[in-house]
Order: sequence, then C-alpha cells, then structure tokens
Amino acid sequence: MSLAAAPGQVRLSAKIPGAARAVVSQIDGRPVVVADVDGTERRGALSSDASAVLTVAAETALAGLIPLVAVIRSSGADIVEGFSALHGWGRTARALANCSGIVPVVLVVDGPAVSGPALLLGLADAVVMTEQSYAFVSGPTMVAQFTGVPVDNDELGGPAMHARHSGAASLVCPDLDAAMSAVAQLLSYLPSNNDQEPPRWPTDDPPDRATPEAGTLIPPSSTGSYDVRQVVAALCDDGEYLELRPRWAANVVTALTTFHGRPVGVVADQPLALAGTLDIPASQKAARFVATCDAFNLPILTLVDTPGFYPGKDLEWRGMIRHGAQLVFAYGRATVPRICVVLRKSYGGAYIVMDSKRMGNDLCLAWPWAELAVMGAGQAAAILQRRATPEQKAAFEADYAARLLNPYVAAERGYIDAVIEPSETRRAITNALDVLQDKRERFARRGHDNSPL
Repeated sequence: MSLAAAPGQVRLSAKIPGAARAVVSQIDGRPVVVADVDGTERRGALSSDASAVLTVAAETALAGLIPLVAVIRSSGADIVEGFSALHGWGRTARALANCSGIVPVVLVVDGPAVSGPALLLGLADAVVMTEQSYAFVSGPTMVAQFTGVPVDNDELGGPAMHARHSGAASLVCPDLDAAMSAVAQLLSYLPSNNDQEPPRWPTDDPPDRATPEAGTLIPPSSTGSYDVRQVVAALCDDGEYLELRPRWAANVVTALTTFHGRPVGVVADQPLALAGTLDIPASQKAARFVATCDAFNLPILTLVDTPGFYPGKDLEWRGMIRHGAQLVFAYGRATVPRICVVLRKSYGGAYIVMDSKRMGNDLCLAWPWAELAVMGAGQAAAILQRRATPEQKAAFEADYAARLLNPYVAAERGYIDAVIEPSETRRAITNALDVLQDKRERFARRGHDNSPL
C-alpha cells in the first residue's frame, strides 16, 4: 500500500525518519487518517520517531473526529534505540485509548505485529489480518525457552489462530487490497464519530416486505439445528450483512447489516454451534460487539434461541460469572435503540442476558412457538420429578410444555410486547427503528463506569 500524498491529502509524517508514515486521505469519499508501518525498513521496528507518527495520526483523527486506519507490519520496539522506543509505542497506546468510543479505529495487520504493536491490536474497534500476517506478544524463541515447546509464527499467532481461538481478528483477507476493501465495507456501517448517526444506505428492498421464509428455517423439533445467519439474511436489506469474528465463539453471531437503509448491529444465538448455549468466548464476543454498536450509535437487534449457559466445571473455574456479567453489563448500559426477537428457546439466565425486556430493550417480540421459561421441560422433570416413573415424567413434561413453554404467559405479564408471525418480523423491526430514531437518554455525570473486564 502506498501512502504517497495524493491531491487533497495531507501528509502527517513529513520527513521524520523511521518506518511509519501517515496521511489524511479519503475512503469512499469520507475523510480518514491512514497510517502505515513499512515492514521493509528494518522489519518495521518502531523507533520513538516512528511511534510519534502513529501517535500524531491518532491525535489527528481524534481532533478531526474522523476514523483512523493503520496498517501494521512491525517486529516490535526498536531494540537498537532501546528504552525510548518502548516509551514511544506507549504514547501511541495512550493515543489509541483516547480515540476509543469517539472515532472508529481499525488496524490492518499485513506482516508481523510483535510485542508492543501486538498489544495495540487489542485497543482497536476492529482488526483485519491478511494471510501473510502474524501477531503475538512473545515470539516462538521466547516460547521455546520458557516452555520447551517448539512452535512457528503461524501456529503461535497466524491469522487462522486469531480468527478461531483468540478472537483478535475481526476479519481475515487474502491480501492487503482485499483487507482495505473490507475496511471500506466495515466503515460504511459506522459514523465518522460518536456525535454522528451512521450513514444511510440506498436500497430498493421494501421496509414492509413479508418474510415467511424466516419462519420456515426453524425445525419443528425444539432441539433441531439451523443456521441463524439464514434468518438474518431473510430479514435484512437485500440479504446482505458483514459478519465479524465468524470463526471465534461460533455459538453467537455478530454482524452488521441494514434495515430500510439504516445500519444495525445484529447479535444472534447460533444453534449450529453448542446448540446456541452461551459460554465465556460467546459472552465476550457479544459484549464487545454490543459496546461497539452503542459507542457508534448503531441500533441493536438481538435474535434469541438459546437453552442457557453451557454447563461445566472448567467454565466455572475460568470465570463464567465474570465473563457472563460482561454481556449483562454491555446490554444494561447500552442506550441505542434495542429490539429483541425470540425465535425459539429462551431459558434461564441466558434469557436475561440476551437483552430481555427488563434489561431495558425498547421492543421485545416473540414468534408463536417461542419457549420462555426458567428451563426446558426435560430439565424441569429431572429436578422436580427425580423419583417419578418414566410415565410420570413424560406426563409432567407434556403438561409443563403445554402450560409454560409458550410466549403468551410472558406476554400477559408484560415481558413480551407482542407475539408476531415470522412473516411480519421485518416490518415490525423497520417500523420500530423509525419510531426509535430520535431516542436519547441522559444520565447523571460520573467519571466512568466500572466494566467487568
């Protein structure tokens, strides 16, 4: 990628020596600060001067209230320069933190991102990795010295690993051109800053289009699997959406799409993976996405089909309470328009954390066969009918399902606003977004919240 100043561009780095360059440019006609770390110059080692360029780029984006896009190819802080280089990327980290929640920050990794530069990835709103990239805090040599386990760059921090296991990569692309196209697509859903509304998209898809196909995707059995992404495609404009972190925590889907041209963030339980249960990675993934949507004024649509939290000693020992609270916290503090649609199952604590009515959503809908309860009939029978015969348990389950596993009990108590047919879902969502477009909330001043990290 070349950052030679084009007409209308402003170069930020002037003649400062080092691996970094930055310009104020445009992406799809919108002003954007674009920074680049050249990996061919001493493998992109970040001197204090090079880090200063990245710091100025972030500060310029914040001052101008425009997005920041940075291409990273760096072997880490400049060892030759020493401590000053460490101080330099530390200032860059602070500048990126100052941008958080105010302007979109997207980092593209097109080579190594080692040590300090790797940590910068965690400060971005989105990270796009190319297939030749890798990122880690401690490299293969350090891993081998401390653990005795040999490992290569790709296994330790390649794009496939970060897409599947760490969740650091929002998207993976074949090369830099594809990565920059992905960045442009991502930014097309976001405003330039948190004081603006997301840009509207042109579309010919009628806002009141009937969507009966969305309901036909749900299997007749409550335990049958289906791909919730097909439901998203049936409901949104022209069936188009951008899924972020598709391979990490696949039991929840996070995607950007539009309804009647209005960008919307979608969080959906995925029955194809772990039956749609929530575990630690799913809670983290959804919480981060909800917080990002809330920061940049994107309404949130939550599609619910989950039997609860995934049970297990390992999850509890690793902090399911803390990480599950991240999702509760993200929804609880979100002030953007929030719409929830219960597609099928919504049980127990997972019912609460998936933006239930009492969590403060603006509209809560359910399809006629939705099941809202503390737990499923089989689970209830296992607890309440432990000493019963199989026939008695079967009778209990049938009665439990008939009386409680339906959306009408919840609707009578005000926990569901309406029970609708799947064919009416798109119209209900677009109508609600029109009504909620001027939603604003005011809160008492405080220094900052105390998020359960």
